[in-house]
Amino acid sequence: MSNPTVLCLGEILFDLIADDAGLPVEQVKTWTAYPGGAPANVATALQKLGTPAGFIGCVGSDERGEELVQLLQSTGVDTQGIQRHETAPTRQVYVTRTQTGDREFAGFGDRATTEFADTHLQADQLPASLFEDADFLVLGTLELAYPDTRAAIERALSLAEDYTLKIVVDVNWRRMFWPNLNEAQPLIRRLIERVDFLKLSEEEADWLFHTTAPQAISYQLSDLEGVLVTAGTKGCAYYLSENAGRSPAFSVTTEDTTGAGDAFLAGFLHQLCQRGIQGLGKPSIAREIVTYANAVGSMTTLRPGAIASQPTAAEVDAFLYLQSPNRF
Repeated sequence: MSNPTVLCLGEILFDLIADDAGLPVEQVKTWTAYPGGAPANVATALQKLGTPAGFIGCVGSDERGEELVQLLQSTGVDTQGIQRHETAPTRQVYVTRTQTGDREFAGFGDRATTEFADTHLQADQLPASLFEDADFLVLGTLELAYPDTRAAIERALSLAEDYTLKIVVDVNWRRMFWPNLNEAQPLIRRLIERVDFLKLSEEEADWLFHTTAPQAISYQLSDLEGVLVTAGTKGCAYYLSENAGRSPAFSVTTEDTTGAGDAFLAGFLHQLCQRGIQGLGKPSIAREIVTYANAVGSMTTLRPGAIASQPTAAEVDAFLYLQSPNRF
């Protein structure tokens, strides 16, 4: 197995997705469990595209946790960074769906958000050797909500800086993960000050920076190499190596949007690994890289589940060929 090029740190869990779309959580009778968790989704999507990835996180010593580890291993994701908690369970998240396929997070059943294994990642158990040959560290912000994982993120940031990894953050704001909402914005802003690439939705951009313009966000931060602001069916606006642009979304028949943003980020990182960060300095290449990321995100909405629906590189190439206006 190749050493991971991209390390993804954070939560891995099961999304319990409502079988019936358009119903409120209290009316849903049956749910189907799909593996998920944003950093884990990015890792598996990268691996399917052909970029070696590793996952760092904590699961419970339970059947669900073992199932998730085996899934990562079967996909080819490096699992040296996974820790197991003896008593805390692997996280499950209830997700309802609208008639148009959009997902709405509906809580954790009868458990508090602090009770799950992913909140107990231990900083002193992070394998430093994983960072030696990696090029990127991908982080979300959900695990900043818990003291243990906050310390683990700090340790990972220090290792990334020691080994000159590029740091990528996807804000992925989910208020229900935060026991203390007052802590959220300051902690997230502090993390963002240390990153090289930032991905966030329009809503997150407005919340954190009072603007949805990537260039304006970049001007508020120092040493940032790129900003991606996603807007669902409206596509993505970007500011990459001083190249600004907008890439429209692809028109597809959506079944489930869970994990689409994570797949988008994986597509973007895969292209950076293939073409080099220096390519972002050329407007045409920056646009092509974001278009590719849009394709990966769009294709992930065609089937239910965040990981099962992720495409391979060959499938993305075929999709882009069929979408090309110059193919006839």
